Amino acid sequence: MTTPQPALLQLIGRTPTVPIPAGNSWYTAKLESASIAGMKARAAASMLRAAAARGELAPGATVIESTSGTLGLGLALAAKALGHPVLLVVDDELEPDLRALLRAYDVRLDVVTEPHPVGGWQQARLDRLARLLAEHPGSYWPDQYDNPANADGYRAMGEEIIDQVDTVDVLVASIGSGGHCAGLTRVLRTRWPRMRVIGVDAVGSRIFGQPDRRRLMRGLGSSILPRNVAYPDFDEVHWVGAAEAVASCRRLAATTGLAGGWSTGAAGLVAGWAAAREPGARVLTVFPDGPHRYLRTIYNDDWCHANGLLGTRTSTPITIAAPDSAEVSGWGRCEIVRDPLAEVTA
Repeated sequence: MTTPQPALLQLIGRTPTVPIPAGNSWYTAKLESASIAGMKARAAASMLRAAAARGELAPGATVIESTSGTLGLGLALAAKALGHPVLLVVDDELEPDLRALLRAYDVRLDVVTEPHPVGGWQQARLDRLARLLAEHPGSYWPDQYDNPANADGYRAMGEEIIDQVDTVDVLVASIGSGGHCAGLTRVLRTRWPRMRVIGVDAVGSRIFGQPDRRRLMRGLGSSILPRNVAYPDFDEVHWVGAAEAVASCRRLAATTGLAGGWSTGAAGLVAGWAAAREPGARVLTVFPDGPHRYLRTIYNDDWCHANGLLGTRTSTPITIAAPDSAEVSGWGRCEIVRDPLAEVTA
């Protein structure tokens, strides 16, 4: 039986916002790296507490989840606070440093070694997770992709932002499971109902209707269609490539000292574009985590050279007429946002 340590929940949230220069303009970033387990600790705590309240998570029961890494850190903290052991299904591309950190936190890892031929690493992890749930009666699966409590976990973030800034005209949000954008939009539009939302996806992600392709980026984009993505909330979507995200991450680090991962680089790139395109508009984004997980990838010249990420990159987005009218490489945008699953079932 894992002993609950509820005081650990005090380490989640209450993060600062800072202005980030963007040409002759600027945007505001919410720095979730200032919270010990990053942004997804908010979702992790919310999902576990909601499940316990519903009677789906028994005291001391094992939490089993699939993750590309960041949610794993959040679950490690939230589960210790609430008294649950954690078993994570990860894959072979999980960074060695993050594996070591999770194991140091006494999190058990089940590593998938082959991607699914259609759904990539995500589907392969979910297939393994289904088998583990059957092998561990009484365990609980948060299901970050289709759990409303994921989005609910970002209510406090929205309330913090309302207290920290005067106005938000444009929210730029990176999309993985869809939870943080859905949760933030729900809260921020109660204060600023005309706020526009720009989703930031990865090149090669299925979420907004592009074809599924192998992706170097972790935690951004998806090979499946998460139901937590609130498609009606969006006014526009951007797809960002790995080279563009690397350049953005390194530029942020060099100019501000604020370094982060793939989602930070992609969101910062699009937020800077939005701020420069509409001088005077108050643009907000979220930097989900810090740089330490990415020192062997984004900030490693040898790795970036080996993966062709330090050469030619797209400096401005191309605009496509519809999500499926052209396959984006580099950086693209579309002002039409559709739910691909709704189109299939219509």
